[in-house]
Amino acid sequence: METLRWRKSSRSSASGPDCVEIALVPAGAAVRDSKNADGAQLRFRSAGWENFLTAARSGTFAG
Repeated sequence: METLRWRKSSRSSASGPDCVEIALVPAGAAVRDSKNADGAQLRFRSAGWENFLTAARSGTFAG
C-alpha cells in the first residue's frame, strides 16, 4: 500500500466539521474526509485535477 502525504485544505478551520485533505499522487491527486482517514478516497487524474483547480480558482463553485 502506498504511503500518502496528506494536507488539509487551507479553507478548512482547525475546529470545523467540514475538512478536506488532499495528497498528490503520481497520476494526479487523492481527496478524503479528514474525519474519516481510513474511509474512501476520491482519485483524480492529473488533467481532471487541474480542471477542478482552475474552476475553483475562477469561482465556478462559489454559491
